[in-house]
Amino acid sequence: QVQLVESGGGLVQAGGPLRLSCAPSLRSFSYYVMGWFRQAPGKEREFVACMRWDGTKAWYTDSVQGRFTISRDTAKNGVYLQMNSLKPEDTAVYFCATTKAYSNLNDPTAYDYWGQGTQVTVSS
Repeated sequence: QVQLVESGGGLVQAGGPLRLSCAPSLRSFSYYVMGWFRQAPGKEREFVACMRWDGTKAWYTDSVQGRFTISRDTAKNGVYLQMNSLKPEDTAVYFCATTKAYSNLNDPTAYDYWGQGTQVTVSS
């Protein structure tokens, strides 16, 4: 069973940066899209960003556009999520996920593999 391994979460002050990483435990694992979702306490899991397997296309939710950048980790067949200008409202558990679907990429139910989650806390 393939696992998605995330790293890079932590505590950061508002305005600071943080970079998350995600890679499959099997480098040969195939997917169409790898993405990030987040879930704050008492809230539903929400889409953050995702990228096509070859790195040629990326999608972002409006609230992170211009602050977050998703990119390929070609060595590990994974992705990075560079988060800049972090805000307290970005505080959440961030989950990496993959899908072979071609649509509804902002819908968590379209994804079939999930990481364990990594906590990101932004202090004001």
